[in-house]
Amino acid sequence: MSVETFSADWLGLREPFDAAARDEAAARLQLDDQLAALRPPSGTPWRVIDLACGTGANQRWLAPRLRGPQQWLMVDHDDALLRRIPEPVEGVSLVRQRLDLMASLEALPWHAAHLVTASALLDLVGTAWLHRLVTACASARVPLLLSLSVDGRHIWTPADPGDAEVGALFAAHQRRDKGFGPALGAQAVATLLPALRHAGYRVRQARSDWQVDTSQLLESLIDGMAEAALEQAPLRTVASRGWQGRRRSLVTQTRLRVGHADVLAWPVRT
Repeated sequence: MSVETFSADWLGLREPFDAAARDEAAARLQLDDQLAALRPPSGTPWRVIDLACGTGANQRWLAPRLRGPQQWLMVDHDDALLRRIPEPVEGVSLVRQRLDLMASLEALPWHAAHLVTASALLDLVGTAWLHRLVTACASARVPLLLSLSVDGRHIWTPADPGDAEVGALFAAHQRRDKGFGPALGAQAVATLLPALRHAGYRVRQARSDWQVDTSQLLESLIDGMAEAALEQAPLRTVASRGWQGRRRSLVTQTRLRVGHADVLAWPVRT
């Protein structure tokens, strides 16, 4: 299966919600203090690898927290998204690299990096690929910041009788192959943490939940979940379309919490 592709419009729609969720997780992770402790020696710029970077939202959020000079390697399989990455602020340089992360993950310059980061990636990948990532990072003893992995929670207010069924079908659809083997979906973080610890990392995690109360993103999520449910269970079309219609009719009165988790990991120095 080909690697899943996301539109620039979808990435732009979710970016402010990603940023707000990550701000809360950063406080719980004590991220600023942790990054200060991981900072490279004075006079050396941060060298960061950003996996599946899309249009660069992860870099835009994280660069101000790293502070000082930075060199980012922005990696994605979609050249159109790479071209949408804006030029960075002074003191930050970017190299855009088109790369198939399934075929060529190990080819990246792991030993040159001070930090490896990704956002909204891990739930798309399979167990074997996740272990390849941990192995590559552990061989270079490089820290990781992996953000916004879904954990399966969708909490709707007000509730609807179809929430549980559509949510279960959506979760099953998330586990389909997205180009990295059968996807881990909501089990991504639970799979990642023991692998990191076994590889000699200390790990912190924090919730980074979306709090969604705007019609545009809610409608996109409702439609996306309904379409996924229909693909997963075509015989349940009436139930899925009914849920979609009811949810859309209440969109201006709806709030949704979407569960995510952020993980920060750094190697134990021996």
